[in-house]
Amino acid sequence: MTKRFLAGILCGALLAVSTLQAHHSLAGVYDIKKVERATGVVQKLAFTNPHGALHIELKNAEGVAKVWQLTTGSANVLTSAGITATGPDRIKQGDTIEVTFNPALNGTTIGFLRSITVKDKKEVEFAPN
Repeated sequence: MTKRFLAGILCGALLAVSTLQAHHSLAGVYDIKKVERATGVVQKLAFTNPHGALHIELKNAEGVAKVWQLTTGSANVLTSAGITATGPDRIKQGDTIEVTFNPALNGTTIGFLRSITVKDKKEVEFAPN
């Protein structure tokens, strides 16, 4: 019985550790203290769970274009904020939009999306969850 009990405790501990490692902190990946604003052309908007992704071509100060991948909230968060995959108000490939985001700590072209300003000048803000 003692071996079974200890094996159960070990399995539970391993499961708990793997769950904690699977979830990440925004502050561990993105510079939460820095918010950048840019206008670019949408390449793709993925409505997925647990996080969506906005692929957007942004130009740097020298005019060089790069595609950035901005992590969004879940598909539910996007839809609740009025960003939809279908319908007349959807954001689609080729749309020019303005975004604010927290850039990556390591300088790569990834970020955490904070807001989107669509063509009617309506700004949609997202709160991290």
